[in-house]
Amino acid sequence: MKARSTRLVAIAAGAVFVLGACSAGGSTTNDHILRVAMGSPGEAQIRVWDDVAKQYEAAHPETKVEMTYQNDDLYETIGLPSLLAGRNAPDIFFEWTGARLEQRNKDGFAADLTEAFKSGPLAGLFDDATLGQYKIDDKIAMVPYAADVSNVLWYNKALLADAGVQPPTTWEELLAACDALDAKGIIPIASGNKDLWAAGNWLAHMSSRVVGEDLYASTLSGTGKFTTPEWEKAFGYIKELADHKCVNDSANAIDDNAGAQLFFQGKAAMHPIGSWLVSWAIDEAPNLDFDFVNIPAMPDGAGNQNSVIGVATGYVINAKSAKIKEATEFMALLNNEANVKALIEAEVTPLAKSASAGQEIDSRSAALTTMLNEAPATVLPPDTGYELKTADALYAGIAAVMGGQSTPADALAEIDRKLGR
Repeated sequence: MKARSTRLVAIAAGAVFVLGACSAGGSTTNDHILRVAMGSPGEAQIRVWDDVAKQYEAAHPETKVEMTYQNDDLYETIGLPSLLAGRNAPDIFFEWTGARLEQRNKDGFAADLTEAFKSGPLAGLFDDATLGQYKIDDKIAMVPYAADVSNVLWYNKALLADAGVQPPTTWEELLAACDALDAKGIIPIASGNKDLWAAGNWLAHMSSRVVGEDLYASTLSGTGKFTTPEWEKAFGYIKELADHKCVNDSANAIDDNAGAQLFFQGKAAMHPIGSWLVSWAIDEAPNLDFDFVNIPAMPDGAGNQNSVIGVATGYVINAKSAKIKEATEFMALLNNEANVKALIEAEVTPLAKSASAGQEIDSRSAALTTMLNEAPATVLPPDTGYELKTADALYAGIAAVMGGQSTPADALAEIDRKLGR
């Protein structure tokens, strides 16, 4: 699950590189450069972050802020580990809660922020209930940022209406919509799955609806095999998508940005991706009239058919940094009332208390937040909730079936082979 578009942006605000006394994972001395790293959150949010960096520099003229925005796929896989192992490791870095945060903590990168939230710069900015999901062994290990629904089915209102199609809420309705749209020469569902996560995230959620949340979680956690009747049934539905020409033929050859462009340009009627599409559309398709439904309910599924796939995200302060105090002050500045308002205007809904202080939020973003908060069951994305090796194997299997290169049974057997099960 990626934070946003995959354009590579690297911006250094007044960057000065000082190769002083450094060690892998963080500076042992304060070189007065505060380094912040993340996957690209999109142009609207980047403008806010860059402005916060300037605010911090104005208040602390002895310190420069270096902002690094990496390609999302690079950041999630080798980018962040490489940054953390480098001589100029980030003092603040984006992460997801769950298995990834636990690994950063295990590796010694997650500073204990408990006191900073009790009596330091971060005190009073977040509710205790919010902070609960950012704790490891009773220590607060991350500064909350946002809670994202990582996949819904976005739809172009005009294209569906012109084809006489209602937003699909069941699997049968989805297949019928695919048939109707394909007959009119419109791509039913756009996907850019070159990096495997885009369709993998969506169809993993669909699979959880079929196999049930418990079996989904236990299989991805390493208990049991994928070669089961339940998983084969789930992968059979992926084959049905291919049989009904639901997804663009180019899906496995183009990236998520190209897949989104098919939707933004009106070439595709639907696009399964996360809540960040709203802010993305501010820059890419400001005139597009679109909305969303949760992914369709699956026939005879063992899971909750109203489940939501989502994650909580935030920023870790590097325990190996010599600038923990400066880093907490920077994150406090980001989460003050004015900057939270700016983030909301960039179509992200921060978890800070002031985000609920009567500020206007896009109706779609607000609906997504409500859906996540009221979800009867929450499913974790494979690539943030579980080991990347498992997610990669599952995503490759999904892509092979969706692209017609493999049968469901063969794809599942290959997943187990890769994982040594």
